[in-house]
Amino acid sequence: MRRRYRFSKEDLELLLIALPTVVWYILFCYLPMFGIIIAFKQFRPLPDAGFIMSLIKSEFVGFDNFKFLFATPDAWIIFRNTLAYNAVFIVLDIVIPVALAIMISQLHSQKLAKVCQTAMFLPHFLSWVVVSYFVFAFLSVDKGLLNQLYKALGWESVEWYMQPRYWPYILTFLHLWKGMGYGMVVYLASISGIDISLYEAALIDGSTKWQQVKYITLPMLKPIITIMFILSIGHIFTTDFGLFYNIPRNSGPLINVTQTIDVYVYKALMGMNNIGFSSAAAFLQSIFGFITITTANWIVRKIDPNSSLF
Repeated sequence: MRRRYRFSKEDLELLLIALPTVVWYILFCYLPMFGIIIAFKQFRPLPDAGFIMSLIKSEFVGFDNFKFLFATPDAWIIFRNTLAYNAVFIVLDIVIPVALAIMISQLHSQKLAKVCQTAMFLPHFLSWVVVSYFVFAFLSVDKGLLNQLYKALGWESVEWYMQPRYWPYILTFLHLWKGMGYGMVVYLASISGIDISLYEAALIDGSTKWQQVKYITLPMLKPIITIMFILSIGHIFTTDFGLFYNIPRNSGPLINVTQTIDVYVYKALMGMNNIGFSSAAAFLQSIFGFITITTANWIVRKIDPNSSLF
């Protein structure tokens, strides 16, 4: 017969430690889910009524708020840009941070390794608003550093904010520059946890550095790489609003290469003052993200059950 479980002192300590996190998730993650109802209503603030009463009395419009995202002539451009940028970001956010983490782990000088790690991690803490002014200082037509350099070399100035063909590369570079430090720290922490005796045994067998990376480091990083890939897939229908809105400085000629779902929803919200549109778009993004992350996890579990997220 199974013994009856008794609540122990250790269980109480663990419960008290977990309680703040549980309360935080309930208050900020689960209770706000009630707001999903806004996506199905024509929300209008009523005079002398609070938010809850205004929401309850607002007209129910069903799926009308969802139609605006697909009825617009720019729907193809919006979804194309969102998926294309994220596909590139997902691949580069794995390849480049892993490569940097491996290179830094091979440095003999710990001081140099810490300096490089700090320098690459620092942009992660900068606001996109601040970064946009840095970019403008480089790309401004009359006072930009690049155009000043072009003039010194006798070349013609480039109107960067009027030339859409440059911006997929600019946005990709800025995304990597700002985010690669965080990913590198994650993979570097995993590398530091690898048993050093594996490298010592490989060194005795006469393996080179590349062979050690290929047959020890990369296989040991496979689980964390897979988890980061699955989590990235879950955000494939969302984009970094600050990157795609602040950096191009809302330039009209760049709309075809910078317009994403989040930027379009923000402009629709500001133009039509209908939060039902933004709620419907966010709800769709959550549904699509849930489908993609579960599908990716299912595929990974079929290939390698030990590397799946759940």
